[in-house]
Order: sequence, then C-alpha cells, then structure tokens
Amino acid sequence: MAELLSPAGGWDSLVAAVQNGADAVYMGFGAYNARRSAKNFTEEEFSQAVRYCHLRGVKVYLTLNTLLTDRELPGAAELLHKASRLGADAVLIQDWGVWQLARQAAPELPFHASTQMSLHTLGGARRAAELGLTRVVLARELSRRDIAAICRDCPAEVEVFAHGALCMCYSGQCALSAVIGGRSGNQGTCAQPCRLPYGVNAPAAGGHPLSLKDANLSPYLQELEDMGVACLKLEGRMKRPEYVAVITSIYRRLLDEKRRPTREEQRQLELAFSRSGFTDGYYLGRKGPQMFGTRPENLPEPKELFAQARTLYEKEDRRTVAVDMDCVCRAGEPVRLTVRAGDQRAEVTGPVPETARNRALTAEELQARLKKTGGTAFRCREVRIALEEGLMLSAGAVNALRREGLAALEDTLCAVPERRIAQPEPLPDAPVEPAQPLLTCSLQK
Repeated sequence: MAELLSPAGGWDSLVAAVQNGADAVYMGFGAYNARRSAKNFTEEEFSQAVRYCHLRGVKVYLTLNTLLTDRELPGAAELLHKASRLGADAVLIQDWGVWQLARQAAPELPFHASTQMSLHTLGGARRAAELGLTRVVLARELSRRDIAAICRDCPAEVEVFAHGALCMCYSGQCALSAVIGGRSGNQGTCAQPCRLPYGVNAPAAGGHPLSLKDANLSPYLQELEDMGVACLKLEGRMKRPEYVAVITSIYRRLLDEKRRPTREEQRQLELAFSRSGFTDGYYLGRKGPQMFGTRPENLPEPKELFAQARTLYEKEDRRTVAVDMDCVCRAGEPVRLTVRAGDQRAEVTGPVPETARNRALTAEELQARLKKTGGTAFRCREVRIALEEGLMLSAGAVNALRREGLAALEDTLCAVPERRIAQPEPLPDAPVEPAQPLLTCSLQK
C-alpha cells in the first residue's frame, strides 16, 4: 500500500496527522525550508516530534528544500548533522549544492528529491536516482500517463502530491513573489502573488487569472497505487490542524478500503479548504479555465466539521501501540516484567515479593494492575502471569514496574540508529574561465 504522507506545520498539526492515520509526516526545522512562515519546530521540539512519531510507527521527513546561498551552507551542514543525530528518516532537498554537501555531512541519511526540483520527465527522475536520491517527488503538473511512465522505469521510489495547493508554475519555480514583494518563494517566503487580482492597467474586479484551484486526486488513489506510486502526499503545512485531521482521515479510509470518496467525503474535503472547488485537470490532461478558482473572502469556518475533527486527535488515543506482557513473580527473587511490541522487547525487574501476612496476591489482581496503560501510547492486549502462591506485592510496586517496563520499551522503539556524520570537506573552487566579450547587437533601420 502506498505511504500516506501528511503535513506538520506545528505540533498540533503533527498530532492531528499521526492520530488520523498518517504513515509519515514532513516538517520544517530551522530556516532552510519552503514554508518558513509555518510554526515549524525548534531543535528540542523536533527531537520530541521524532520520538512521538517513531513510538507510533510513523516516519519523519525533514524539509531542507530551498535554494541556499554560499553563506548558508555551513548552517545547512549543521542542520544535517542534527537531523541525523535526532533520528530523521529522510531529508527533502531542492538544491543540488545541498545534495553534494549532504553526501559529505550525513552520508547515511536517505534523501528525497523535493517537488521543487521540478522533476517532470523520466530522464530527470532516473538521473536523480542514479545520483543516489532514494525517492523523487514528482512535479505536480504531470498527467496520469507521465506518472505511470516514470513509475515504470524509475529505480527510485516515486511520490506524488495527491491533495492541496497548486502553483502557477512548475512546482514553486516562481520569481514573481521576489519581484513584487522581495520575498522569494524559492527560499521559503512566498507571498502568493498568484492569488491576487490582476487586469489590464488596473486590477479587474473578481479577476484572478493566475489562481489555480487546489488539486484533489482522491478518486484516483487505487489507480496511482497500481501504477507503482510509493507515496501519496497531502499539502498543507500552512493550514490549521483541523484541516490536517480532516484530509488525513479521509485519505486514510480511502486507502485502507480501496475505494473512491463518497459524496459526503468530497463535501468535507471542500469544506475543510478549497478554492471554488477542486481540479484534476493536470492529472487528466485537461487544462483550461475550469482549473482556476479563488477562495472567497470572509468565508465562514466549518465549525461543526472542525469541532468533530478536533475530537479525533485532541485525546491522542486513536494511535496506540499494542503490547503483550509476561510477569514472573517467585519467592526470593525480584519480580520480572517483559514487555513486547512486535519484535521489540524490554525487560525490567522490581522488588523481591514478601510472604503474604493476610491475603496473598492473585494472578487476576496482578494482571489487572499491569493492564492499566491509560494515559500512555500503549494498549495492553495480553498479560501472562507466572505467580507462586502465598506472596505479596504492593499495588505501588506493581504500578512502578509497569511504568518502568513501558518506559524501557518506549526507549527501545524510539532508539535513534547510529549514523556517520562528518564535517564536509571544502568544495573545490570552480575553474576560472577566461573572460568572454559580451554579445552585442544593434537594430538596423
């Protein structure tokens, strides 16, 4: 099944994505990402986010997907060191200079070609794979035929944007924001000039000739999977957590149930965010004025939908880790608890049980106390007890044993893999070419 990748522009959006079924999340950390205006994450928050996700089996992708100046490269190298040390599963990049830096600074980190590389041909995707990028995020403007052709012959994984905003250019390769407002979309500060009204000599009333509707490929998920698309990406790091919850939950259901969206699910997607509806024009190869739309001003918030969405992630109890426990309690030796989740396990020991003075501890009582995992990321499926008769162990001791066991298992599940990091060698100076005369021309009457 294709991986479902959701946006995490801040902690609440991260939780919304994870609790609603995302297989992976992508987020910014530091200044070098294409959504600098999102809340993003500090180093401490990023570390906590990685632990939160990995505990629940969710991957974390760091966005380092802007064009960098030479002066920014040392900071990027340090960011790569931190990402590797903190356990990021992959890094998205746009700048080929950053890719050269990354291979030196963090050689064991997987790297993905961001959609801002504008990979829109099989040749480009194959070249990225040959250079060592493990995944290519295709340009959002490709048709189903183009995507299928690249999936068929590209050795790297293929990721496709399935839902969200479209640019009026190839995947963000736009200079208009910098020209008009001095804010570069290629350095993470796009002012979205394509959403403004334009006209001849003056803005036309209601005229938004550059504003594309958001993409919505929810009816084509099974087709994309059949092509071999490895990951379906949802856009929205600048949008609110409720939006992330709505779209993630709907796409999760569609993938799991291998079906098209119902009319009600399409309505909810549109209520969460749309610009006069959605478009699948690029995917179907039907380009035209029907692809353009705007978001009306003062549009009321879908309070009921968003309130329902908040209930799906605020308690953080929809995405839990199933565990099994084995407890051995014998006279004269410390009580021992083994906690398992899949093929991972942790073992802790507690106090030596005492001889019962009045009523002895029963297996049923011990089992009931160990099963109390409320308020954690775990849910207990089975507890097996080996208990000698006539022993006593306080409720506090059992509770402490359970907490220590779950904490030890959490540390095991969230362990960061050992990776090599290094200070990158200075890049060689470019050869100095002899100065060439400027080409000139003159117009003859």
